[in-house]
Amino acid sequence: MHFSVPEGWARSTSGPVTTFTDKYNSISIKVRKRATAPTVASAKREDIPELRRSVPNFAPGEVSMVTRAHGPAVHITYLLDSAPNPVTDKVVRDVAERFEFWHQGQEAILTLTGPQHADNVDPWRIVSDSLQWK
Repeated sequence: MHFSVPEGWARSTSGPVTTFTDKYNSISIKVRKRATAPTVASAKREDIPELRRSVPNFAPGEVSMVTRAHGPAVHITYLLDSAPNPVTDKVVRDVAERFEFWHQGQEAILTLTGPQHADNVDPWRIVSDSLQWK
């Protein structure tokens, strides 16, 4: 699996999740085994409750199927609180776009986050369109 990340972003890995960050924006990827492709129904039944439990101040958005350059994905949007800024301790409201891609028993969960009202539509589209299975 391969996808593009803007040049110069800091990379960190924690368990199965790799995250790239730059100021208030982040891109994370997690690949795991999954027997069947995710659907809107499975996302509402399984993923939304898990996000509600694990994401700070989670507020659900929409769940839909989308087509990206290299295939379909479940698309989940939601709002959350950022981690506190290490210098100012300030928390900002973020928007997240989560894409769940599936290929031959593997699921790639791509999550893009940034400050609410920031214009990340085009950059996030470039990143989500770049994900492809090798």
